[in-house]
Amino acid sequence: MSGRRDQHDGHPPIRTEPTLGDLDRLDAPKSARGDGLPQVSVEPRHPRGRLAEPPRRKRRRGWLMPLLLLLVIALVAGLWFGQNRLRGMLPRTDFNTVLTQAQQALQDGRLDGQDGTSARELFQAATALEPDNDRARDGLRQVGKAELAQADAALQAGQLSQAAQQAALARELLGGGSDIDRLDQAIGSARAAQVQTVDLVDQAQRALVAGKLDGADGAGALYRQVVRADPGNAVAAHGLDQVGNALAVQARHAFDANDSATADARIEQLAALQPNNGALPALRALQAQMHQQDNGALDAVLKQGQDALRSGHIEGQGDDTALAYFQSALKLDPDNAQARAGLGKVAQAMTVQANAALDADDAAQAARLLDQAAELAPKSADLAAARARLDSVKKQRPEAVAAPDDAVAPNAPATLSPQQSAALAQLVQRAQAATKSGNIMMPPGDSAYDLYRSALAIDGNNPEAVHGLQALPGQVERQFNQALAAGRLDQADDMLANLAELAPGDAAQGALGDRLATAWLDQAEQQLARGDRVGASQSLDHARKLAPNHPRVQDLSARLQASQ
Repeated sequence: MSGRRDQHDGHPPIRTEPTLGDLDRLDAPKSARGDGLPQVSVEPRHPRGRLAEPPRRKRRRGWLMPLLLLLVIALVAGLWFGQNRLRGMLPRTDFNTVLTQAQQALQDGRLDGQDGTSARELFQAATALEPDNDRARDGLRQVGKAELAQADAALQAGQLSQAAQQAALARELLGGGSDIDRLDQAIGSARAAQVQTVDLVDQAQRALVAGKLDGADGAGALYRQVVRADPGNAVAAHGLDQVGNALAVQARHAFDANDSATADARIEQLAALQPNNGALPALRALQAQMHQQDNGALDAVLKQGQDALRSGHIEGQGDDTALAYFQSALKLDPDNAQARAGLGKVAQAMTVQANAALDADDAAQAARLLDQAAELAPKSADLAAARARLDSVKKQRPEAVAAPDDAVAPNAPATLSPQQSAALAQLVQRAQAATKSGNIMMPPGDSAYDLYRSALAIDGNNPEAVHGLQALPGQVERQFNQALAAGRLDQADDMLANLAELAPGDAAQGALGDRLATAWLDQAEQQLARGDRVGASQSLDHARKLAPNHPRVQDLSARLQASQ
């Protein structure tokens, strides 16, 4: 609109004069003022044209300060408890260097010392830099365990002073423990034993004067006990030399008397007592020469025994029978396997002859032959079957044994009661189960051998019992092969012994014995390589019994003695 007045307007605007209001009430409060004008409320506008929101009422925030205080406390606590981890995040050149040197010293076996380069000193230095560091404290524990192991080794070597010193250091680092207590007790016992060495020396000297050289209470064993407890004991060392010389003299006297068995025993005693004795090489040479002579005589006797066996000259009067020859061979070499096998063959031949006598109704001759065979091979399966057959004949016809020349009726099948038949079937079944379980000869009464014999006692002609008994040697051989393949040498040893009883003279036993001896020798080699001298000695003994002349037996025996 323009400010011009419209001439045609019928109601021209009335002019309102400006006024200053009531100047007399200028000092009165604003609310009490009255200027005569209408009160108008004008709402302020937002810069963008929107109405402004009414001012909000301020809220009190009293919880904010406690919350901030709790956060500060939690932060401080976290920093305190995690200080080791935080410290580990910081570069620690000196500490890491010392710790690395300590670990290297531990690996090198430098456990203790006084020059600052031992593992104990370095780990202690690292602990001084950071007392709460787990790696440093664990390193000290490792040093303590290593000291404990070395103390135990020193005790086993008879070095009691060193053992005591290292045990004390281990106690300091580990703070005690049952292992350290045990070691201290062992060291105390060893020191007490040293006090007894004087008494042992006196006992050994008395035994030497009395000529008692071998045995647990002999001079050799007593002097050796003193030397083990006190390696520097000169009296005991001289006593051992005296015992060794006496054994060498006895071995030479035995050679002069052609007593190779006594000579061999004295040489083995000397080798066990003093492996480096200067008399041993000459004695070994004499031993080899004597064995060569004995082997010639032994081979001749064994050949004569085999010839007599093939010609059927089994037993009887005179010294030209197979039985006499093989018995003579055992006198030359009590452990000779060929001679023992020859006697087993003699027992088998006698059993065959006894069965033939039973077929001819000569029970008396059969009984005599079986009695002789039982002296040579009491556990023979064939002998047991023949004995059961003979017993059955005795039950049916007692007169057959008393009057062998009388005409008697042939054997008739035994008539069994229902109870006997049931007991017989149960015994055979139990025997078969025992055979599968490997209980061939043991336990007494429940072994396959005893159960089959019990069945034959009821009916000596029962085919199942006879067949089962005679088949035991084959079962034993199969179980021997299984045990040997699985490395169960003790079980294989038992099976071979069972076979020797059940089938004496079986030609296969020699080869089986050689295989088992080789396995024992292999095991002895492994045990000796591991430092297990006791186990190696036991394995060697098993091999020596099976093959005393095996070259590896002699070699391993010498190596075992040299390692003492």
